[in-house]
Amino acid sequence: MSDLIFKIIFIASVFGISLFIAMYTTYAERKLAAFLQDRLGPNRAGPFGILQPLADGIKLFFKEEFIPKVSDKFLFILGPALFMCTALMTSAVIPFAPDLKIGDRIFEMQAADLNVGILYIFGVVSLGVYGILIGGWASNNKFSLLGAIRAASQNISYELAMGLSIVSLIMVSSSLSLRDMVEQQAGLNWNVIYQPLGFLIFIICAFAETNRAPFDLPECETELVGGFHTEFSSMKLGFYLFAEYIHVFISSAVISTLYFGGYQFPFVSSMEPGILKTVLGAAVMFGKITFFIFLFIWIRWTLPRFRYDQLMNLGWKVLIPLAVLNILLTALFILF
Repeated sequence: MSDLIFKIIFIASVFGISLFIAMYTTYAERKLAAFLQDRLGPNRAGPFGILQPLADGIKLFFKEEFIPKVSDKFLFILGPALFMCTALMTSAVIPFAPDLKIGDRIFEMQAADLNVGILYIFGVVSLGVYGILIGGWASNNKFSLLGAIRAASQNISYELAMGLSIVSLIMVSSSLSLRDMVEQQAGLNWNVIYQPLGFLIFIICAFAETNRAPFDLPECETELVGGFHTEFSSMKLGFYLFAEYIHVFISSAVISTLYFGGYQFPFVSSMEPGILKTVLGAAVMFGKITFFIFLFIWIRWTLPRFRYDQLMNLGWKVLIPLAVLNILLTALFILF
């Protein structure tokens, strides 16, 4: 098998796995929410309601396509498509497993090993906010526009703190490549041990970037009807909702990669390269991702929504100063 064919199969697999995990995260969320609220949750479509995500997808496909007369039709379609594309593109630089060695051939379990991988993720995530802004603007609805403006200001505010928290990590690892960062965390030498404050800032910002409770102000039902996607229906609404779950999956993968060693684990790190090491490494990586997806769901159904002024105060007056302090402490630690 040539490297090109392997790479095409791998990218298609990552694409499919991202969609599958996002689809069944909706099921896990509804089941866990039902458990926390003493309800049954989905239990009609298939055994234990396991076919519910498929039923939801089919329902969205067959719902009536509705585009308001006063909207900008091209931008109205472009918004959700752009949001979905940027969500899927972020997985390109994440190493999901150790290299696969078969004979003398070595296959990378990563779509693209960029030496500026972390900057690529930030760049693509930043583009995602245009999907929300375009959708909110094109709807020609004041609730949609207010929701889009909230989303943009929230994402930009928390991207600053997130970027500053990453600066400390880059100072420790001396690399922008995600592959290098994972290789440096062999065994239990995880970055979260050296950067606990940076990790705390990063995970709070990740919650805000995914627009999920307690940071779901852009789609706050009690104030904005449905926020930026008030006017959307059918699969255009499905793209917005589905992209949110892809963001949860990607955020969990990035947190695992940057702070919890990615595919590294004590006995896996010391194994010889081969199929077994690649399979176990992938299992370790997806185990960590599953834990953080659970954390995203748990916090959403446990904490109440912030007020908007509280959200901004947390971002600008708490997280950004803490991130700057973390950079100074890291610099002092490296120097002395």
